[in-house]
Amino acid sequence: MLSKPGNITALMVALLTACVAFQLNASMLSPALVTMGEELNASQASIGLSQTWFFTAAAVFSLFLPRLSDIIGRKRVLIGMMVMMGVGSIISAMAPDITWLFVGRIIQGVSGPTVPLCLIMLRSAVKDPKKYGALMGLITAVNGGIAGIDSFVGGYFAEHFGFRSIFWLMVVTAAIATVLIVFLAGESKPGEGTKMDWLGVFFIVIAVGALLTALNEATKLVGGITTAPLVTSLALALLAVLAFMAFWRVEKVSSHPMVEIVHLRQRSTWAPLLTTTLTMTGIFAVINGIVPAFVQAADPGFGIGATEMSLLILTPYALLGWVVGPFTGRLAPVIGYTMMLRVGLLGSMAALAIIGFLGLHSLAWMITGTVLLGIMYAGTVNIMLNGLGVVLSPAGNPGFLPGMNAGAFNLGAGLSFLVLPAILVATAPLGGHGSYLTVVIVALALTGAAFAASLLVPKPLDAEVAP
Repeated sequence: MLSKPGNITALMVALLTACVAFQLNASMLSPALVTMGEELNASQASIGLSQTWFFTAAAVFSLFLPRLSDIIGRKRVLIGMMVMMGVGSIISAMAPDITWLFVGRIIQGVSGPTVPLCLIMLRSAVKDPKKYGALMGLITAVNGGIAGIDSFVGGYFAEHFGFRSIFWLMVVTAAIATVLIVFLAGESKPGEGTKMDWLGVFFIVIAVGALLTALNEATKLVGGITTAPLVTSLALALLAVLAFMAFWRVEKVSSHPMVEIVHLRQRSTWAPLLTTTLTMTGIFAVINGIVPAFVQAADPGFGIGATEMSLLILTPYALLGWVVGPFTGRLAPVIGYTMMLRVGLLGSMAALAIIGFLGLHSLAWMITGTVLLGIMYAGTVNIMLNGLGVVLSPAGNPGFLPGMNAGAFNLGAGLSFLVLPAILVATAPLGGHGSYLTVVIVALALTGAAFAASLLVPKPLDAEVAP
């Protein structure tokens, strides 16, 4: 167990580097999507699908890797995730076509639960709630973007060196993270000696994977109902339901369940998972896909380049998330995790309203909206959702809820890139501004639903202290 200040500093360096390495996979490609399509002779829909499959894989691996880390060692699993991230980055960098890009991105998805696993390792080392809150905010702020540097560098590299250079940078970062974790992080495995419920893992992976694939097939129905996608999506949806029913049954009778059914029924489990999924579905593709594409489009957007777009839109958003995160993390144990979450969600709704009703007609208002979103979502909501996944997890199974919550993050991100672009295409007859406004209104409604769900999340009393 790590406890000395020097050890905590070393651990923070290793964990932050791992989170940076993961975040590059998630956000650095946002300003490069157009360039990727051009260099691989692929449609933007196909390029967007590669993003979806990355988050799908991340969601699937997030379901069980944190639990596995409790049993075989958190450090060992985190190292394995970094190695696989590097392998996927190499394949993506050398991809001759869109198919190999898909393969690389799916392998990169093994790193999906990086942030929650880092938070679990941090909590085992830091017992003081206020100190943990501040350090949690610093780590989790990376999840909203690396102070804007990732977006700016991604746009610059894409514009001047091509998209492959971005993946090579990911390879280097993953290698550095692996080395630092090996030498600076301590090992912990509170579930040592427990058996892994691989049958339960199998069914929950099938359920989530089938659900996401069904939704992906359903987006092909945007242009009109056709037989093949409709039949496929319905069959996959049925498979998802059957697999989840099998998972539920296995967990009820297993002597070493991955998830105890009693925990699944509790509000401390399903309420934060629902809030996370709705929040990500409503916001993620807006800031990482819809807004960057609009700003770069000559019509109806503002026609600016990838580098300038990153500098004006993505960098301020991520930079403010990075700056604000440690402060909101520090305040959470005092003011309350759930209170901070709700304030952040209301602020995010205000930001989306500014983007939709003012930002589509004015670059200055667009920047204002994304800046507010950086403070309220990246710097507040994202911090609280990640933190709640850790502090609400059952004491006897600390990897359970963070893993499920990481799955919800990635599930929501994948849904966001499926649903919102599909709505954009479906509403194209409304005209450029009309279709984009419709997307933002849907995003606003989803975020409102997330706020309603957040009212059901219980207070993590053990993680909160008196002012």
